[in-house]
Amino acid sequence: MAILVTGATRGIGLGLVRRYAAAGRQVIGTTRGAMPGDAPAVRWERLDVTDPASPGRLAAALGDTALSLLVCNAGVYPDKGHRLDDADDYDARTWEQAFAVNVTGVFLTIRALLPALARAPAPRIAILASRMGSQQRAPGGSLAYRASKAAAVNLGRNLAVELAPRGIAVGIFHPGWVRTEMGGADADIDVDTAVAGLMARFEALSPQDTGGFLAWDGQPIPL
Repeated sequence: MAILVTGATRGIGLGLVRRYAAAGRQVIGTTRGAMPGDAPAVRWERLDVTDPASPGRLAAALGDTALSLLVCNAGVYPDKGHRLDDADDYDARTWEQAFAVNVTGVFLTIRALLPALARAPAPRIAILASRMGSQQRAPGGSLAYRASKAAAVNLGRNLAVELAPRGIAVGIFHPGWVRTEMGGADADIDVDTAVAGLMARFEALSPQDTGGFLAWDGQPIPL
């Protein structure tokens, strides 16, 4: 059984595929460009979640592979630190990019890979969202990112309902504020800490708690 991680060439995604490969798991990472040279035990496949045809090509490339876990990690943060009055930062392109990657790309990838998930017993889908998508925590700022992550949470919860009859569990996860290119140097935790916590959450995911929204350390995130 294979594990597939999207957006796996850096940050949390790369940390996940390295850790799974080191544990002897069959792991597939996706990339839009060059294949990383520092994760030789990983099988690399092309995926551009902004291209509607790309998830279908990925599914075809997988052939009869059975996926026990799909981690939808690919994401963008196009309006980091931006406020409402930053007019030049809130053109239509900013919103299109946020939703194309963080929401539409997640949905299209999951839909294309459902046959591969169906080949595995007790398959699981993990959607990496963010506590910034919590509608109860709404301090303003980064409006496009927050809205797209709120939509990702909503998507995950609805998919959990639709996929429950197929035996596919869906979890939504906040990876923490992580010291990556996206998170910045002042973030709370390092990649290894986030990855270890997320892997524990993925392992525990089951049909009984499908649709849950949890942080990397298991704490529930308010919707």
